[in-house]
Amino acid sequence: MAKTALITGVTGQDGSYLSEFLLDKGYEVHGIIRRSSVDYRERIAHLEGTPHFHLHYADMSDSMSLVKLVGKVQPDEIYNLAAQSHVQVSFDSPEFTADVDAVGVLRVLEAVRTNHLEKTCRIYQASTSELYGKVEEVPQSETTPFHPYSPYAVAKLYGYWIIKEYREAYNMFCCSGILFNHESERRGETFVTRKITLAAARIAQGKQDCLYLGNLDSLRDWGYAKDYVECMWLILQHETPEDFVIATGVQHTVREFATLAFRHAGIELRWEGEGVEERGIVVESQKSNVKSGDVVVRVSPDFYRPTDVVNLLGDPSKARRELGWNPQKTSFEELVELMVKHDMQKVRNQHVNLAEYLEKGIVK
Repeated sequence: MAKTALITGVTGQDGSYLSEFLLDKGYEVHGIIRRSSVDYRERIAHLEGTPHFHLHYADMSDSMSLVKLVGKVQPDEIYNLAAQSHVQVSFDSPEFTADVDAVGVLRVLEAVRTNHLEKTCRIYQASTSELYGKVEEVPQSETTPFHPYSPYAVAKLYGYWIIKEYREAYNMFCCSGILFNHESERRGETFVTRKITLAAARIAQGKQDCLYLGNLDSLRDWGYAKDYVECMWLILQHETPEDFVIATGVQHTVREFATLAFRHAGIELRWEGEGVEERGIVVESQKSNVKSGDVVVRVSPDFYRPTDVVNLLGDPSKARRELGWNPQKTSFEELVELMVKHDMQKVRNQHVNLAEYLEKGIVK
């Protein structure tokens, strides 16, 4: 019989890719969404109405809704991807972040126990490389000490430890995937990678003048989200419940990401200055609206965090060895090219749609 999976955070980048992956595997997929006056289901709109894909209203801050839904769905697997996942926002909304990212994990675990599914339901918890924070060794593996450096990371650390506690206390099959940064064309537009690729596309097409960034020296291990959801699934197919680092093992700076993104948009950059005075200057451009000498990237102190993680590099050896997962399926270069190609088309389509609306008198 087909397995049944329940996904929290189904409308997010990872949730949409995981839904597609599990449906291809023959799963019955149930996703949790929150009631909102704004439609935020763009990433899963193509799945709605298809067989074996179902959406339910519930909330990570409402334990009763989770208990009822887990009892109704009776899942074989739960993938807890829901979170307030923006590090900067966690400094502005620390209490909300703790409620969803920390206590929310506990609510999922208790929903499973309340429905007496602790022996049959396997649980995946989306953990994060931000646990390492002010890193104590490079690269970071499953045995590296944690040093969380933001309200988001501290909340996620509770989630990590409560998963481990329930695994040991109640013999539940629950695991954490410690995911390093993973991006895609479905990444939220407030995250730095998507902010860069969209800006490169807009600047190349004359829709934006300049991109403002924070710390260009921050080092990240960036992978492709579509590859990472496969590893989530593999973790729950493993014989024993264990935690795994999900990363590529390759590191790049924000500056490198921006350089490559602009290159794929047809603009070559050079960098001048240091710190907040650093600028990305056009060397040559294939675009008529951008010329040599134009400053298209600047640094803004507004995007510096109160405490900033600067050196994240994961060691995916365990996942490669025990799960047979390939962390290099999509290279960094391929990832950036894929994102820029998507956003170049997105900006182009927005321009075409606006022109049509103006012609029809829909907007003025």
